[in-house]
Amino acid sequence: MNRGIGYAAGAYVLWGLLTIYWKSLHGVPALEIMVHRMVWSLGFVLLLLAVRRRWTWLRPALRNRRIMLTYTTSAVLLAGNWYTYIWAVNNNHIVEASLGYFITPLVSVVLGVLFLKERMRRNQGLAIGLAAAGVLFLTFVYGALPWIGLVIAATFSVYGLIRKTAALESVEGLTLETMVLFPLALGYMLWQQAQGTAVFGHSTISTTMLLVGAGAVTAPPLLLFAAGARRIRLTTLGLLQYITPTIQFLLGIVLYHEALSTERLIGFAIIWLALILYSAEGLLYGQRATTTLAPSATK
Repeated sequence: MNRGIGYAAGAYVLWGLLTIYWKSLHGVPALEIMVHRMVWSLGFVLLLLAVRRRWTWLRPALRNRRIMLTYTTSAVLLAGNWYTYIWAVNNNHIVEASLGYFITPLVSVVLGVLFLKERMRRNQGLAIGLAAAGVLFLTFVYGALPWIGLVIAATFSVYGLIRKTAALESVEGLTLETMVLFPLALGYMLWQQAQGTAVFGHSTISTTMLLVGAGAVTAPPLLLFAAGARRIRLTTLGLLQYITPTIQFLLGIVLYHEALSTERLIGFAIIWLALILYSAEGLLYGQRATTTLAPSATK
């Protein structure tokens, strides 16, 4: 098996299985989990950078106003995405949260057209329209927008757009993002301790250790993803990304027994059909591009 595919698939599997990790902290408020994830992630990536001795980027980045603004924005989006997903998991909305990651690629296409001047191909437009119909169907059935999925899709898509054009690599970018929010996160943790409302250090040892480990479980899939993305085609990466929401969806139904009515299943089926159309279009387009370029490559 291609090593790049293994790395990328491993990243998506780990991201899907993180659902179990957050669910094991269901007794801890989502905001407390999120700030611990932010604080301990910084500690983990700083240790990683120390081992690799990769510090030369830090001072120029801190002095560059544009880089700092970019990563402050991406940090806020990342925190919003983390919080929404953790809250959804621990309030029994895993299936709806998986919807957000299913439709993220389609939202990313729209953002690429709007902000990167990319051209939307006809079948991509059909896929996006079909997904929108699925969301509207779910809204009609339940009488409200599936806001959890939409917030997750929006925050992650915009985050991806910013990181696509940002200056730093994956680990360095995560380091700067967590550094930006570290003072607020640490301040909130200390405030909780002072108010006597913190779970950290006042619950079981296993809960405390899980909160500390929130940073350690964040970095490995990011590193695997970065390694995989450099070795395989974007179309292959696009297909592999459905591993994560598929695992989330199955965990919500099979392991945590969340309700899935017939109407809800129909809405998901419409969106899955849109994703099949989108993926098939991407594969065909990639094959055509390869065929077109092949003759010139031999000259």
